Amino acid sequence: MAPTRARSIGSWLRAPWIRAALLIGAMVVPAPSIAQQISDALTARLTPDQHRAYTLYLKVRSAYDREVQAYWAAIEDKRDGRRRKRAQGQAFTRADYVAEQPPKYAGPSIAADIAKIVTEVKPPEPEEPLPGVTDFLAAARAEFNFVPSPTTEKEFKRRYAEEALAVGLTKDQVVRVYALETGGRGTYDMQAGIDPDTRKGKPISSALGYAQLLSANSVNEIVKYGEVFGARLAALAAGSDTTPRRATLLRTKVVVLRRMQKAARSVPNEWRAHMAFGTTQKGLAIHALNLDADIGPLLQVVKLQGLREEAERAGRPKLTGAEIELMNLAGPRTGLDMMEPVGRTMPTTNFFSFGGYWRNTIVRDKTAAELLAALDERIEINLKKSGSIEFAAAFDEALRAGRKVGNR
Repeated sequence: MAPTRARSIGSWLRAPWIRAALLIGAMVVPAPSIAQQISDALTARLTPDQHRAYTLYLKVRSAYDREVQAYWAAIEDKRDGRRRKRAQGQAFTRADYVAEQPPKYAGPSIAADIAKIVTEVKPPEPEEPLPGVTDFLAAARAEFNFVPSPTTEKEFKRRYAEEALAVGLTKDQVVRVYALETGGRGTYDMQAGIDPDTRKGKPISSALGYAQLLSANSVNEIVKYGEVFGARLAALAAGSDTTPRRATLLRTKVVVLRRMQKAARSVPNEWRAHMAFGTTQKGLAIHALNLDADIGPLLQVVKLQGLREEAERAGRPKLTGAEIELMNLAGPRTGLDMMEPVGRTMPTTNFFSFGGYWRNTIVRDKTAAELLAALDERIEINLKKSGSIEFAAAFDEALRAGRKVGNR
């Protein structure tokens, strides 16, 4: 049976586990009273009717916020339980998940005139901008004296296709990931939040390139495959058709890669450490490798190759484009859990962090099976866009030519 949709606040509050979670949350983070939330400065600006309306809004909204806090506390508790069971090799059951969709706010909204006064009395704190491509490039130059070699979109796609085919990835898998992650028109230097055509917008994460690797992904792949990347560049440098100037450039990149790998290995080889390191100047510098014509295609391909290999170890030797994208979006192990019979029926909140759930609009208010179907539907639409068409053509060209990787 599929999980029910959002309940009212009252029905949620009657659930025993919600009441317990609310009690724990109240003990840990005491909520301010309504009176404390309305400052004297704001009270002086509001009419009596506005004050009553705002007080009611805050009261209902505070109850809803506590409800949401309890819901996500339960999600984290279940997630911790699944980690323990996985470590012990135990299968998951419905009891290992929260089977309800998150509660939805159904109370009064804040009136426009009141919202305007609230904002004037206490303007929202400006968001600290996230690093962008310019910052990645600046960090690469400052930390490692590295400047990525640029290329054209067509050439980057050709190299990407060759690398993908060489490790056994299929055209369908790779182009479908590209279609979803970039909307079917992304450039190799596309960052999440920036329109690839107009170049307008602001970064919403460090996700970069055709597979939208996070800076932590780049750090992780350099830790694992830095020697592979270096050996590839060294082999290219030694090629009989490589000019002396290019050979020197490639050997310089090998030295840079070794320094980057040493820096990346200075922290524990675990995801949380890589996430933290990815925000440092050295981490941002490593992320700039995605923009290099010689390293970027392979760096992104090995990320997808890792997803396929983990699926094979879990008994899924064949993945559709939507399935490998699900693993790319949610994380390898989590994506596989979402494909299991029990996981498929569960709300997507069980598989994403609070921030990740709200940041990715496509995952909201769905079960895992519904998300997989939505991914497939959106991919089909984006496959008809110019970037996807060009990428598919690059695969066709590589397949016809039977080129060996490294013939550049």
